[in-house]
Amino acid sequence: MTKTHQYTTRVVWTGNTGQGTQSYKGYTRTWDIAVPGKPVVPCSNDPLLGGDPTLMNPEDLLLSALSACHMLWYLHLASTAGIVVTGYEDQPLATGESAPSGAGRFLSVTLRPQITLQAGSDLARADAIHHDIHNYCYIARSVNFPVSFEASYNIG
Repeated sequence: MTKTHQYTTRVVWTGNTGQGTQSYKGYTRTWDIAVPGKPVVPCSNDPLLGGDPTLMNPEDLLLSALSACHMLWYLHLASTAGIVVTGYEDQPLATGESAPSGAGRFLSVTLRPQITLQAGSDLARADAIHHDIHNYCYIARSVNFPVSFEASYNIG
Protein backbone atom coordinates (compact mmCIF):
# COMPACT_ATOMS: atom_id res chain seq x y z
CA MET A 1 0.00 0.00 0.00
CA THR A 2 1.47 3.36 -1.00
CA LYS A 3 1.51 6.35 1.31
CA THR A 4 1.21 9.95 0.25
CA HIS A 5 3.53 12.64 1.55
CA GLN A 6 3.28 16.38 1.57
CA TYR A 7 6.14 18.83 1.36
CA THR A 8 6.02 22.56 1.81
CA THR A 9 8.32 25.48 1.48
CA ARG A 10 8.04 29.23 1.49
CA VAL A 11 9.33 31.23 -1.47
CA VAL A 12 9.55 34.97 -0.85
CA TRP A 13 10.33 37.38 -3.68
CA THR A 14 12.97 39.87 -2.53
CA GLY A 15 13.45 41.69 -5.83
CA ASN A 16 11.01 44.59 -5.43
CA THR A 17 13.22 47.65 -5.87
CA GLY A 18 10.38 49.98 -4.97
CA GLN A 19 8.09 49.92 -7.98
CA GLY A 20 7.20 46.25 -8.22
CA THR A 21 6.91 44.96 -11.76
CA GLN A 22 6.04 48.33 -13.27
CA SER A 23 8.77 47.75 -15.84
CA TYR A 24 10.61 44.62 -16.89
CA LYS A 25 14.01 45.96 -15.85
CA GLY A 26 12.66 47.68 -12.74
CA TYR A 27 12.86 44.63 -10.47
CA THR A 28 15.37 41.91 -9.72
CA ARG A 29 14.90 38.18 -10.04
CA THR A 30 15.82 37.31 -6.46
CA TRP A 31 13.97 35.44 -3.76
CA ASP A 32 14.53 33.49 -0.58
CA ILE A 33 13.65 29.90 0.13
CA ALA A 34 12.47 30.00 3.72
CA VAL A 35 11.50 26.58 5.07
CA PRO A 36 10.49 26.92 8.73
CA GLY A 37 13.26 25.83 11.06
CA LYS A 38 15.93 25.74 8.34
CA PRO A 39 18.47 28.29 7.09
CA VAL A 40 17.21 30.71 4.47
CA VAL A 41 18.60 30.11 0.98
CA PRO A 42 18.91 33.29 -1.10
CA CYS A 43 18.30 32.59 -4.79
CA SER A 44 18.34 34.32 -8.16
CA ASN A 45 17.47 33.68 -11.75
CA ASP A 46 19.82 31.78 -14.06
CA PRO A 47 22.71 34.09 -15.06
CA LEU A 48 21.78 33.47 -18.72
CA LEU A 49 18.56 35.34 -17.92
CA GLY A 50 20.18 38.19 -15.98
CA GLY A 51 20.37 36.53 -12.58
CA ASP A 52 23.05 36.86 -9.93
CA PRO A 53 25.68 34.18 -10.66
CA THR A 54 26.69 34.05 -6.97
CA LEU A 55 23.28 32.75 -5.88
CA MET A 56 21.55 29.41 -6.35
CA ASN A 57 19.01 29.28 -9.17
CA PRO A 58 16.19 26.80 -9.88
CA GLU A 59 18.38 24.81 -12.26
CA ASP A 60 21.13 24.51 -9.63
CA LEU A 61 18.58 23.39 -7.07
CA LEU A 62 17.02 20.72 -9.30
CA LEU A 63 20.41 19.34 -10.33
CA SER A 64 21.59 19.30 -6.71
CA ALA A 65 18.39 17.59 -5.53
CA LEU A 66 18.73 14.91 -8.20
CA SER A 67 22.37 14.27 -7.32
CA ALA A 68 21.69 14.20 -3.57
CA CYS A 69 18.76 11.80 -3.97
CA HIS A 70 20.93 9.44 -6.03
CA MET A 71 23.72 9.65 -3.46
CA LEU A 72 21.43 8.92 -0.51
CA TRP A 73 19.93 5.89 -2.23
CA TYR A 74 23.38 4.71 -3.31
CA LEU A 75 24.61 4.85 0.29
CA HIS A 76 21.50 3.02 1.51
CA LEU A 77 21.66 0.26 -1.09
CA ALA A 78 25.43 -0.13 -0.67
CA SER A 79 24.98 -0.50 3.07
CA THR A 80 22.32 -3.20 2.69
CA ALA A 81 24.54 -4.98 0.13
CA GLY A 82 27.46 -5.03 2.57
CA ILE A 83 29.54 -2.58 0.54
CA VAL A 84 31.31 -0.02 2.69
CA VAL A 85 31.44 3.45 1.12
CA THR A 86 33.90 5.81 2.80
CA GLY A 87 33.62 8.75 0.41
CA TYR A 88 31.20 10.09 -2.18
CA GLU A 89 31.40 13.24 -4.27
CA ASP A 90 29.41 14.07 -7.37
CA GLN A 91 29.87 16.72 -10.04
CA PRO A 92 26.77 16.16 -12.16
CA LEU A 93 26.39 17.68 -15.59
CA ALA A 94 23.05 18.84 -16.95
CA THR A 95 22.34 19.70 -20.56
CA GLY A 96 19.51 22.10 -21.23
CA GLU A 97 18.08 24.01 -24.12
CA SER A 98 16.45 27.41 -24.49
CA ALA A 99 13.96 28.26 -27.22
CA PRO A 100 13.93 31.68 -28.89
CA SER A 101 10.85 32.47 -26.77
CA GLY A 102 12.95 32.00 -23.62
CA ALA A 103 11.30 28.72 -22.66
CA GLY A 104 13.86 26.21 -21.44
CA ARG A 105 14.11 22.66 -20.25
CA PHE A 106 16.58 20.02 -19.19
CA LEU A 107 17.42 17.51 -21.91
CA SER A 108 19.49 15.16 -19.77
CA VAL A 109 21.60 14.82 -16.65
CA THR A 110 24.74 12.76 -16.18
CA LEU A 111 25.66 12.02 -12.59
CA ARG A 112 29.42 11.62 -12.20
CA PRO A 113 30.05 10.36 -8.68
CA GLN A 114 33.53 9.61 -7.43
CA ILE A 115 33.08 6.92 -4.83
CA THR A 116 35.64 5.62 -2.37
CA LEU A 117 35.09 2.04 -1.28
CA GLN A 118 36.66 0.06 1.52
CA ALA A 119 39.40 -2.31 0.41
CA GLY A 120 38.03 -5.69 -0.61
CA SER A 121 34.72 -4.32 -1.90
CA ASP A 122 32.99 -6.04 -4.81
CA LEU A 123 33.47 -3.38 -7.49
CA ALA A 124 31.03 -4.98 -9.95
CA ARG A 125 28.27 -5.08 -7.32
CA ALA A 126 29.11 -1.54 -6.20
CA ASP A 127 28.67 -0.32 -9.77
CA ALA A 128 25.49 -2.33 -10.36
CA ILE A 129 23.76 -0.50 -7.50
CA HIS A 130 23.42 2.59 -9.70
CA HIS A 131 21.01 0.68 -11.96
CA ASP A 132 18.67 0.00 -9.03
CA ILE A 133 18.42 3.58 -7.79
CA HIS A 134 15.95 4.69 -10.46
CA ASN A 135 13.44 2.37 -8.77
CA TYR A 136 13.63 4.38 -5.54
CA CYS A 137 14.89 7.94 -5.94
CA TYR A 138 11.97 10.32 -5.46
CA ILE A 139 13.50 13.04 -7.61
CA ALA A 140 14.72 10.80 -10.46
CA ARG A 141 11.30 9.13 -10.63
CA SER A 142 9.69 12.57 -10.97
CA VAL A 143 11.68 14.14 -13.81
CA ASN A 144 10.86 13.72 -17.51
CA PHE A 145 14.40 13.68 -18.89
CA PRO A 146 16.98 10.88 -18.95
CA VAL A 147 19.37 10.55 -16.03
CA SER A 148 22.54 8.53 -16.57
CA PHE A 149 25.67 7.98 -14.52
CA GLU A 150 29.40 7.72 -15.04
CA ALA A 151 30.79 6.58 -11.72
CA SER A 152 34.45 6.23 -10.87
CA TYR A 153 35.83 4.38 -7.89
CA ASN A 154 38.75 4.55 -5.54
CA ILE A 155 39.68 1.76 -3.16
CA GLY A 156 41.10 2.84 0.10
